[in-house]
Amino acid sequence: MSLAHFGKVLVVAPHPDDEILGCGGTMARLVQEGHEVEVCLVTRGRPPAFDEEGVARVMAEMEQAHAHLGVSRVHRLDFPAARLDTVPAWQINRAIGEVVEEVAPDTLFLPFVGDIHLDHQIAFLGAMVAARPRNAGVPKRILCYETLSETNWLAAPVTPAFVPNCYIDIGATLQRKLDAFALFESQLKPFPDERSLKTIESLAVVRGSTVFAPAAEAFVVVRQIEGRP
Repeated sequence: MSLAHFGKVLVVAPHPDDEILGCGGTMARLVQEGHEVEVCLVTRGRPPAFDEEGVARVMAEMEQAHAHLGVSRVHRLDFPAARLDTVPAWQINRAIGEVVEEVAPDTLFLPFVGDIHLDHQIAFLGAMVAARPRNAGVPKRILCYETLSETNWLAAPVTPAFVPNCYIDIGATLQRKLDAFALFESQLKPFPDERSLKTIESLAVVRGSTVFAPAAEAFVVVRQIEGRP
């Protein structure tokens, strides 16, 4: 079955590589099926926490990974990475809202609100404000992806737990996801680190086996509107 009903897609990524870890296989599949997939990158590293050379390298890696998957456009908001909690919420909400309004996505992929990184939580909240159902043009579906080394590192069940209720078969695009993440040489780690190719592949295989598929990515459906043209 195709993902034709997903329409135009926007993926909100707090940092470069989050979108690849969370839904890179789904992004690749959507592009293969003819969908337009865009990314909203919320933050950018800034000195002194991040040196300019390192940031430039990660951005270049991101561009290579996006080109490999077929991402059509990246919207860079350039809020300070790892310091999103120092930015007034209205500024984040407005910036993400402007991207959502411009792209007018049918489907919105977001980081999970229970991720350990505050940037992920704040990006989720800003996107949910942007996607408030105030008109017929709001995204018809909102799904949260899981990010290795973020989604499972908080304190569930004391904090929100990632309990997937949607699985997308990526058996045909898992290798493209792995190849895309491999382009993030500065972020790639040796196994058993969670940001290793073996762990990324293993999670996809486990998620796939959950629904009798060779590989899958798991999501939490936040909202789904049916019957609207």
